Amino acid sequence: MSRISVDPGRELAALAVVGGLDGARVLEVGCGDGRLTFAYASRARSVLAIDPDKGRIAAARRRLPRELEGSVRFEIADVVDLQQPPAAFDAVFLSHSL
Repeated sequence: MSRISVDPGRELAALAVVGGLDGARVLEVGCGDGRLTFAYASRARSVLAIDPDKGRIAAARRRLPRELEGSVRFEIADVVDLQQPPAAFDAVFLSHSL
């Protein structure tokens, strides 16, 4: 298995290498203000983007494009408290969230 080194701004290229997100149900952990979310969400079937920071989630919700309103949901949450079963998602990832 190859290791992928990802620099800020290269996340989408890395996602393409590992299979992309086309038609996937995605959980994004640590979405912040949605910077990365908005870059891939149009390809995913659905996105649950979570972050424990209320201000960043509020910013993401304000920036949510109308065409993504039915498929992207931003929630204030910590992954350890998430009540979704693992089978609810096809892909789970985090970026800059350790």
